[in-house]
Amino acid sequence: MKGGKSKADTAKKADNKLSVKRKGAVSDGAGRKAAKKEKAVKDPNKPKRPASAFFVFMEDFRQQFKEKHPNNKSVSVVGKAGGDKWKSMSEAEKAPFVAKAEKRKAEYNKTMAAYNKKLAEGSNADEDEDESDKSKSEVNDEDDEEESEEEEDDD
Repeated sequence: MKGGKSKADTAKKADNKLSVKRKGAVSDGAGRKAAKKEKAVKDPNKPKRPASAFFVFMEDFRQQFKEKHPNNKSVSVVGKAGGDKWKSMSEAEKAPFVAKAEKRKAEYNKTMAAYNKKLAEGSNADEDEDESDKSKSEVNDEDDEEESEEEEDDD
């Protein structure tokens, strides 16, 4: 069968038409996955974000659930039970947890403002020090060059 298409060729074309590109799969055009970008280094001094009202509720719920079910070792069961209870609660029942979450968020905003202020002052101070060190070294280099030129002229 000269010049004819084999079943394998038609199957490959059909597979190519049916193939779906995955989201997040980055290719460099040659079928190879491109290298992922490195994540930025996190500052360990940065304040942690506050818990939402649901997570404030879950702190209490976990303790209550553990007392009622001491033999339960599954985290997923506790999470599902807490989620179901949260959904069934009225707004009035959720109010104390929402208030705690708002209080934590206000504290977080204060600490974050202080952190950002400290960070801005620190970076400005570092830049000033770098510039002053740099200018000193450049001045010293220029003085050295002038002295060496004068010595050459004397010779």
